[in-house]
Amino acid sequence: MSRLTITLSDDLHRALKETAARQGRSITSIIEESLRLRGIKDQASARALVERARDQARLDEEEALELAVEETSAERGR
Repeated sequence: MSRLTITLSDDLHRALKETAARQGRSITSIIEESLRLRGIKDQASARALVERARDQARLDEEEALELAVEETSAERGR
């Protein structure tokens, strides 16, 4: 398991600690859940998701890659 150091404002850190205590959860579990909800996935999960989407869309690998690049560029341009 990896460790990560982040810097938060005092208010946000306090809110995070209060939320964890109120929910009876760890700060780590709240942050991990937040990352998953934002679409952050480990490499194996991301590959499996892409493979399922490609199969459902009936795209070959080249078409899927082209679409992924287009969508990523569009999303980053927002």
